[in-house]
Amino acid sequence: MSTLAFAGAEPQAGSTTKKSFGKTPDGQAIDLYVLTNKSGAEVSITNYGGAVVSIKVPDRNGKLADVVLGYDTADGYVNDKPYFGAIVGRYGNRIAHAQFVLDGKTYTLAKNSHDNSIHGGVKGFNKAFWTARVLHGKDAQSLELSYFSKDGEEGFPGNLNVSVIYTLKDNNALSIAYNATTDKKTVLNLTNHSYFNLAGQGSGDILGHVLMIQADKFTPVDAAMIPTGELRDIAGTPLDFRKPTAIGARINQDDQQLKLGNGYDHNFVLRAVPESLEFLGAARVVEPISGRVLEVFTTEPGVQLYTGNFLDGKTPGKGGVTYPRRGAFCLETQHYPDSPNQPRFPSVVLNPGERYHSVTTYKFSVEK
Repeated sequence: MSTLAFAGAEPQAGSTTKKSFGKTPDGQAIDLYVLTNKSGAEVSITNYGGAVVSIKVPDRNGKLADVVLGYDTADGYVNDKPYFGAIVGRYGNRIAHAQFVLDGKTYTLAKNSHDNSIHGGVKGFNKAFWTARVLHGKDAQSLELSYFSKDGEEGFPGNLNVSVIYTLKDNNALSIAYNATTDKKTVLNLTNHSYFNLAGQGSGDILGHVLMIQADKFTPVDAAMIPTGELRDIAGTPLDFRKPTAIGARINQDDQQLKLGNGYDHNFVLRAVPESLEFLGAARVVEPISGRVLEVFTTEPGVQLYTGNFLDGKTPGKGGVTYPRRGAFCLETQHYPDSPNQPRFPSVVLNPGERYHSVTTYKFSVEK
Protein backbone atom coordinates (compact mmCIF):
# COMPACT_ATOMS: atom_id res chain seq x y z
CA MET A 1 0.00 0.00 0.00
CA SER A 2 1.31 3.42 -0.95
CA THR A 3 1.48 6.06 1.73
CA LEU A 4 1.98 9.81 1.47
CA ALA A 5 4.29 11.56 3.89
CA PHE A 6 4.78 15.33 3.92
CA ALA A 7 7.61 17.85 4.07
CA GLY A 8 10.30 17.00 6.56
CA ALA A 9 9.71 13.25 6.45
CA GLU A 10 12.48 11.01 5.18
CA PRO A 11 11.51 8.75 2.25
CA GLN A 12 10.63 5.24 3.40
CA ALA A 13 10.62 2.06 1.31
CA GLY A 14 7.25 1.63 -0.35
CA SER A 15 6.13 5.24 0.13
CA THR A 16 5.66 8.60 -1.56
CA THR A 17 6.92 11.76 0.15
CA LYS A 18 5.88 15.31 -0.73
CA LYS A 19 8.42 18.09 -0.22
CA SER A 20 8.66 21.79 -0.92
CA PHE A 21 10.91 22.43 -3.92
CA GLY A 22 10.87 26.23 -4.01
CA LYS A 23 8.83 28.89 -5.80
CA THR A 24 8.53 30.48 -9.21
CA PRO A 25 9.60 34.13 -9.61
CA ASP A 26 5.95 35.16 -9.17
CA GLY A 27 5.66 33.20 -5.91
CA GLN A 28 3.90 30.00 -6.95
CA ALA A 29 4.90 27.04 -4.80
CA ILE A 30 6.61 24.11 -6.52
CA ASP A 31 6.44 20.64 -4.99
CA LEU A 32 8.64 17.58 -5.25
CA TYR A 33 7.26 14.05 -4.91
CA VAL A 34 9.71 11.30 -3.96
CA LEU A 35 8.59 7.78 -4.89
CA THR A 36 10.53 5.01 -3.14
CA ASN A 37 9.96 1.33 -3.89
CA LYS A 38 10.42 -1.63 -1.57
CA SER A 39 13.96 -2.28 -2.80
CA GLY A 40 15.05 1.31 -2.08
CA ALA A 41 15.14 2.70 -5.61
CA GLU A 42 13.88 6.27 -5.74
CA VAL A 43 12.34 8.59 -8.32
CA SER A 44 11.70 12.30 -7.68
CA ILE A 45 9.19 14.25 -9.78
CA THR A 46 8.17 17.90 -9.62
CA ASN A 47 4.76 19.32 -10.46
CA TYR A 48 6.49 22.06 -12.46
CA GLY A 49 6.77 20.70 -15.99
CA GLY A 50 6.20 17.19 -14.63
CA ALA A 51 9.97 16.84 -14.66
CA VAL A 52 11.76 13.72 -13.47
CA VAL A 53 14.30 15.35 -11.16
CA SER A 54 16.20 12.22 -10.12
CA ILE A 55 16.24 8.45 -10.57
CA LYS A 56 18.36 6.59 -8.01
CA VAL A 57 19.04 2.95 -8.86
CA PRO A 58 21.74 0.46 -7.76
CA ASP A 59 24.85 -0.66 -9.62
CA ARG A 60 26.05 -4.29 -9.63
CA ASN A 61 27.39 -3.82 -6.08
CA GLY A 62 24.12 -2.38 -4.81
CA LYS A 63 25.39 1.22 -4.67
CA LEU A 64 22.71 3.78 -5.52
CA ALA A 65 23.43 6.63 -7.93
CA ASP A 66 21.28 9.24 -9.60
CA VAL A 67 21.24 8.40 -13.32
CA VAL A 68 19.45 11.46 -14.80
CA LEU A 69 20.66 15.01 -15.33
CA GLY A 70 18.84 17.89 -13.67
CA TYR A 71 18.94 20.61 -11.03
CA ASP A 72 18.97 20.78 -7.23
CA THR A 73 16.34 23.53 -7.01
CA ALA A 74 13.17 24.69 -8.73
CA ASP A 75 15.03 27.70 -10.16
CA GLY A 76 16.91 25.38 -12.48
CA TYR A 77 13.71 24.05 -13.99
CA VAL A 78 12.11 27.49 -14.29
CA ASN A 79 15.14 28.62 -16.34
CA ASP A 80 15.82 25.27 -17.99
CA LYS A 81 16.56 25.15 -21.73
CA PRO A 82 17.59 21.50 -22.40
CA TYR A 83 14.21 20.14 -21.15
CA PHE A 84 15.87 18.07 -18.41
CA GLY A 85 13.41 15.35 -17.38
CA ALA A 86 10.36 17.27 -18.59
CA ILE A 87 7.00 16.21 -19.96
CA VAL A 88 7.08 17.42 -23.54
CA GLY A 89 3.89 18.59 -25.28
CA ARG A 90 1.73 19.28 -27.00
CA TYR A 91 4.08 18.05 -29.68
CA GLY A 92 7.39 16.40 -28.91
CA ASN A 93 10.11 17.10 -31.48
CA ARG A 94 9.83 19.39 -34.51
CA ILE A 95 7.02 20.67 -36.71
CA ALA A 96 8.29 22.22 -39.96
CA HIS A 97 7.77 25.96 -40.46
CA ALA A 98 5.75 25.95 -37.21
CA GLN A 99 2.51 25.16 -38.99
CA PHE A 100 0.25 22.34 -40.11
CA VAL A 101 -3.11 21.89 -41.82
CA LEU A 102 -6.14 20.09 -40.36
CA ASP A 103 -9.35 19.78 -42.40
CA GLY A 104 -8.21 22.59 -44.67
CA LYS A 105 -7.38 25.02 -41.88
CA THR A 106 -3.80 26.15 -41.30
CA TYR A 107 -2.66 26.36 -37.67
CA THR A 108 0.35 28.55 -36.92
CA LEU A 109 2.60 27.75 -33.96
CA ALA A 110 5.37 29.59 -32.17
CA LYS A 111 8.73 29.43 -33.91
CA ASN A 112 11.21 28.43 -31.20
CA SER A 113 13.71 26.42 -33.26
CA HIS A 114 14.77 28.68 -36.15
CA ASP A 115 11.83 28.53 -38.60
CA ASN A 116 10.27 25.54 -36.82
CA SER A 117 8.35 24.67 -33.69
CA ILE A 118 9.90 22.22 -31.23
CA HIS A 119 8.66 20.51 -28.06
CA GLY A 120 5.36 22.37 -27.80
CA GLY A 121 6.48 25.93 -28.37
CA VAL A 122 7.70 28.81 -26.20
CA LYS A 123 5.65 27.75 -23.18
CA GLY A 124 5.09 24.05 -23.62
CA PHE A 125 4.04 21.47 -21.08
CA ASN A 126 7.57 21.65 -19.60
CA LYS A 127 6.70 25.12 -18.25
CA ALA A 128 3.22 24.23 -16.98
CA PHE A 129 2.03 23.62 -13.44
CA TRP A 130 0.56 20.15 -13.14
CA THR A 131 -1.99 19.09 -10.53
CA ALA A 132 -0.55 16.16 -8.56
CA ARG A 133 -2.39 13.24 -6.97
CA VAL A 134 -0.82 10.24 -5.27
CA LEU A 135 -2.36 6.94 -6.37
CA HIS A 136 -2.38 3.99 -4.02
CA GLY A 137 -1.18 0.62 -5.27
CA LYS A 138 -0.03 -2.71 -3.88
CA ASP A 139 3.33 -3.24 -5.57
CA ALA A 140 4.15 0.22 -6.89
CA GLN A 141 4.24 3.93 -6.11
CA SER A 142 2.25 6.12 -8.53
CA LEU A 143 1.86 9.83 -9.08
CA GLU A 144 -0.78 11.25 -11.43
CA LEU A 145 -0.15 14.69 -12.94
CA SER A 146 -3.02 16.48 -14.69
CA TYR A 147 -3.11 19.58 -16.87
CA PHE A 148 -5.77 21.44 -18.85
CA SER A 149 -4.40 22.93 -22.06
CA LYS A 150 -6.73 25.57 -23.45
CA ASP A 151 -7.84 25.78 -27.07
CA GLY A 152 -5.25 27.87 -28.92
CA GLU A 153 -2.46 27.37 -26.40
CA GLU A 154 0.81 27.82 -28.34
CA GLY A 155 -1.36 27.74 -31.49
CA PHE A 156 -2.73 24.20 -31.09
CA PRO A 157 -6.47 23.63 -31.50
CA GLY A 158 -8.80 22.08 -28.94
CA ASN A 159 -9.29 22.14 -25.19
CA LEU A 160 -7.10 19.26 -24.07
CA ASN A 161 -7.33 17.34 -20.80
CA VAL A 162 -4.03 15.57 -20.18
CA SER A 163 -2.90 13.19 -17.47
CA VAL A 164 0.50 11.56 -17.02
CA ILE A 165 0.89 8.76 -14.49
CA TYR A 166 4.39 7.96 -13.26
CA THR A 167 4.62 4.52 -11.61
CA LEU A 168 7.74 3.22 -9.86
CA LYS A 169 7.43 -0.54 -9.60
CA ASP A 170 9.20 -2.78 -7.13
CA ASN A 171 11.26 -4.30 -9.97
CA ASN A 172 12.90 -0.88 -10.57
CA ALA A 173 10.81 -0.07 -13.64
CA LEU A 174 9.50 3.46 -14.12
CA SER A 175 6.33 3.42 -16.21
CA ILE A 176 4.93 6.60 -17.78
CA ALA A 177 1.33 6.43 -18.99
CA TYR A 178 -0.02 9.34 -21.02
CA ASN A 179 -3.76 9.96 -21.51
CA ALA A 180 -5.62 12.82 -23.17
CA THR A 181 -8.97 13.87 -24.62
CA THR A 182 -9.92 16.86 -26.76
CA ASP A 183 -13.08 18.73 -27.73
CA LYS A 184 -11.70 19.68 -31.16
CA LYS A 185 -9.66 17.82 -33.75
CA THR A 186 -5.99 18.33 -32.89
CA VAL A 187 -2.52 16.80 -33.08
CA LEU A 188 -0.70 15.33 -30.11
CA ASN A 189 2.67 13.70 -29.47
CA LEU A 190 3.73 13.42 -25.82
CA THR A 191 7.06 12.20 -24.47
CA ASN A 192 9.49 12.50 -21.58
CA HIS A 193 12.85 14.21 -22.04
CA SER A 194 15.03 12.58 -19.38
CA TYR A 195 18.79 12.68 -19.96
CA PHE A 196 20.43 9.45 -18.79
CA ASN A 197 23.95 8.66 -17.68
CA LEU A 198 23.99 5.17 -16.18
CA ALA A 199 27.38 5.75 -14.55
CA GLY A 200 25.72 8.53 -12.54
CA GLN A 201 24.82 12.09 -13.48
CA GLY A 202 27.87 14.34 -13.77
CA SER A 203 30.30 11.44 -14.19
CA GLY A 204 31.55 12.33 -17.67
CA ASP A 205 30.42 11.41 -21.17
CA ILE A 206 28.26 8.45 -22.25
CA LEU A 207 30.35 7.37 -25.24
CA GLY A 208 31.25 4.06 -23.58
CA HIS A 209 27.61 3.09 -22.95
CA VAL A 210 26.64 0.13 -25.13
CA LEU A 211 23.37 0.64 -26.99
CA MET A 212 20.98 -1.57 -28.94
CA ILE A 213 17.88 -0.20 -30.71
CA GLN A 214 15.23 -2.47 -32.22
CA ALA A 215 14.95 -0.59 -35.51
CA ASP A 216 15.78 -1.36 -39.12
CA LYS A 217 15.01 2.12 -40.44
CA PHE A 218 15.27 5.77 -39.40
CA THR A 219 13.83 9.05 -40.66
CA PRO A 220 16.68 11.06 -42.23
CA VAL A 221 16.57 14.84 -41.81
CA ASP A 222 17.41 17.91 -43.82
CA ALA A 223 19.60 20.84 -42.76
CA ALA A 224 16.81 22.15 -40.50
CA MET A 225 16.55 18.73 -38.77
CA ILE A 226 13.14 18.13 -40.37
CA PRO A 227 12.44 14.62 -41.70
CA THR A 228 12.59 14.35 -45.47
CA GLY A 229 9.71 11.84 -45.45
CA GLU A 230 11.95 8.91 -46.31
CA LEU A 231 12.19 5.77 -44.16
CA ARG A 232 15.83 4.85 -44.73
CA ASP A 233 17.48 1.50 -43.99
CA ILE A 234 20.06 1.77 -41.22
CA ALA A 235 22.17 -1.08 -42.63
CA GLY A 236 25.63 0.19 -43.47
CA THR A 237 25.14 3.50 -41.66
CA PRO A 238 26.49 4.77 -38.31
CA LEU A 239 22.89 4.60 -37.04
CA ASP A 240 22.85 0.80 -37.08
CA PHE A 241 22.38 -0.24 -33.46
CA ARG A 242 20.73 -3.58 -34.16
CA LYS A 243 23.67 -5.19 -32.41
CA PRO A 244 25.03 -3.80 -29.12
CA THR A 245 27.46 -1.02 -30.02
CA ALA A 246 29.21 1.66 -27.98
CA ILE A 247 27.49 5.01 -28.51
CA GLY A 248 30.87 6.59 -29.24
CA ALA A 249 32.05 3.95 -31.69
CA ARG A 250 30.83 5.78 -34.80
CA ILE A 251 29.51 9.10 -33.51
CA ASN A 252 32.26 11.15 -35.17
CA GLN A 253 32.26 9.37 -38.53
CA ASP A 254 32.19 11.40 -41.73
CA ASP A 255 28.46 10.99 -42.27
CA GLN A 256 26.02 13.64 -43.47
CA GLN A 257 23.28 12.75 -40.98
CA LEU A 258 25.70 12.84 -38.04
CA LYS A 259 27.03 16.20 -39.19
CA LEU A 260 23.52 17.63 -39.42
CA GLY A 261 22.75 16.52 -35.87
CA ASN A 262 26.22 17.21 -34.43
CA GLY A 263 26.00 13.56 -33.40
CA TYR A 264 22.95 11.38 -32.91
CA ASP A 265 19.67 13.31 -32.89
CA HIS A 266 17.48 11.05 -34.97
CA ASN A 267 14.17 9.23 -34.91
CA PHE A 268 14.37 5.46 -35.20
CA VAL A 269 11.46 3.54 -36.73
CA LEU A 270 10.78 0.75 -34.27
CA ARG A 271 9.96 -2.72 -35.49
CA ALA A 272 6.29 -3.66 -35.56
CA VAL A 273 5.11 -6.27 -33.08
CA PRO A 274 2.04 -8.54 -32.98
CA GLU A 275 -1.14 -6.79 -31.82
CA SER A 276 -1.26 -9.07 -28.78
CA LEU A 277 1.84 -7.43 -27.32
CA GLU A 278 1.30 -4.13 -25.53
CA PHE A 279 4.95 -3.12 -25.43
CA LEU A 280 7.77 -3.16 -27.90
CA GLY A 281 11.25 -3.63 -26.49
CA ALA A 282 12.61 -0.50 -28.12
CA ALA A 283 16.15 -0.19 -26.76
CA ARG A 284 18.68 -1.56 -24.29
CA VAL A 285 21.67 0.30 -22.85
CA VAL A 286 24.49 -1.09 -20.69
CA GLU A 287 27.09 0.91 -18.78
CA PRO A 288 29.95 -1.62 -18.50
CA ILE A 289 31.72 -0.23 -15.42
CA SER A 290 28.72 0.10 -13.10
CA GLY A 291 26.85 -2.78 -14.69
CA ARG A 292 23.65 -0.73 -14.83
CA VAL A 293 21.21 -1.66 -17.59
CA LEU A 294 18.35 0.42 -18.98
CA GLU A 295 15.66 -1.24 -21.10
CA VAL A 296 13.01 0.84 -22.85
CA PHE A 297 9.57 -0.55 -23.70
CA THR A 298 6.90 1.48 -25.49
CA THR A 299 3.63 1.50 -27.38
CA GLU A 300 5.01 4.29 -29.60
CA PRO A 301 6.23 3.69 -33.19
CA GLY A 302 9.46 5.65 -32.83
CA VAL A 303 12.24 6.66 -30.48
CA GLN A 304 14.53 9.68 -30.72
CA LEU A 305 18.15 9.03 -29.80
CA TYR A 306 19.82 12.26 -28.70
CA THR A 307 23.36 12.21 -27.38
CA GLY A 308 23.56 15.57 -25.57
CA ASN A 309 25.41 17.17 -28.46
CA PHE A 310 24.59 20.70 -27.29
CA LEU A 311 25.47 20.32 -23.63
CA ASP A 312 28.43 22.64 -23.21
CA GLY A 313 29.89 22.13 -19.75
CA LYS A 314 28.53 25.49 -18.58
CA THR A 315 25.10 24.64 -17.22
CA PRO A 316 25.30 23.96 -13.47
CA GLY A 317 23.56 20.72 -12.58
CA LYS A 318 22.96 18.74 -9.41
CA GLY A 319 25.62 18.76 -6.74
CA GLY A 320 27.46 21.68 -8.34
CA VAL A 321 28.64 19.67 -11.35
CA THR A 322 28.43 20.91 -14.91
CA TYR A 323 27.38 18.65 -17.76
CA PRO A 324 29.83 18.20 -20.64
CA ARG A 325 29.00 17.68 -24.28
CA ARG A 326 27.62 14.18 -24.71
CA GLY A 327 27.32 13.83 -20.95
CA ALA A 328 23.98 12.03 -21.33
CA PHE A 329 21.70 10.34 -23.83
CA CYS A 330 17.95 10.62 -24.36
CA LEU A 331 15.63 7.92 -25.65
CA GLU A 332 12.43 9.85 -26.31
CA THR A 333 9.62 7.51 -27.33
CA GLN A 334 7.34 9.23 -29.82
CA HIS A 335 5.50 9.44 -33.08
CA TYR A 336 7.79 10.67 -35.81
CA PRO A 337 8.87 14.32 -36.02
CA ASP A 338 6.78 16.57 -38.29
CA SER A 339 4.07 13.92 -38.65
CA PRO A 340 1.31 16.54 -39.08
CA ASN A 341 2.99 17.52 -42.37
CA GLN A 342 4.02 14.01 -43.44
CA PRO A 343 0.98 12.03 -44.69
CA ARG A 344 3.02 8.81 -45.00
CA PHE A 345 3.95 8.84 -41.31
CA PRO A 346 1.66 7.30 -38.65
CA SER A 347 -1.09 9.78 -37.78
CA VAL A 348 -0.90 12.02 -34.71
CA VAL A 349 -4.46 13.32 -35.09
CA LEU A 350 -6.69 13.10 -32.01
CA ASN A 351 -10.44 13.47 -32.58
CA PRO A 352 -13.17 14.42 -30.10
CA GLY A 353 -14.55 11.27 -28.51
CA GLU A 354 -11.21 9.46 -28.80
CA ARG A 355 -8.70 8.87 -26.02
CA TYR A 356 -4.99 9.33 -26.52
CA HIS A 357 -3.18 6.57 -24.64
CA SER A 358 0.54 5.85 -24.71
CA VAL A 359 2.78 3.93 -22.30
CA THR A 360 6.58 3.88 -22.01
CA THR A 361 8.56 1.97 -19.39
CA TYR A 362 12.19 2.55 -18.42
CA LYS A 363 13.35 -0.58 -16.61
CA PHE A 364 16.61 -0.59 -14.64
CA SER A 365 18.63 -3.67 -13.74
CA VAL A 366 22.27 -4.79 -13.57
CA GLU A 367 24.65 -7.11 -15.37
CA LYS A 368 26.98 -8.91 -13.00
